[in-house]
Amino acid sequence: MISTRDRLIFDDVLDRVITGLPPRLHELLEEVPLIVEDEPGAALLEDMLDEGGGGDLCGLHWGTALTERSVEASAEVPDRMMLFRGPIMRLAGFHGSAGAGPVGRRGRGLVELRRQVKITLLHEMGHHFGLNEDDLDELGYG
Repeated sequence: MISTRDRLIFDDVLDRVITGLPPRLHELLEEVPLIVEDEPGAALLEDMLDEGGGGDLCGLHWGTALTERSVEASAEVPDRMMLFRGPIMRLAGFHGSAGAGPVGRRGRGLVELRRQVKITLLHEMGHHFGLNEDDLDELGYG
């Protein structure tokens, strides 16, 4: 379970990452909702395992990439992007806020958390623009 303090830290890091994005990506976030949850649900993880994914799911683009859209698909559910705090924090080695301030032993953890949040966010945005996993790996967002 993620503490309220760690949730606030994560959300502040995400806000800072979003603020640093180029204007075109800000426009995308106006068009496609970004949903942030602590953990992916069991049903979602089960679906991902059926599709060959799973593991510690950090993010998800749900929808049709811009490169695959057509006028026949206009009645589909709107796109959305999801980020999951817990898996991203674990991947970053951010082990909680108990007794630690924003510097010291957690200072390095915050740098890595910021890096992982940015990678995950850009990864999901890349899917929206039609990039596949190989494309994202080449760009360093795999």
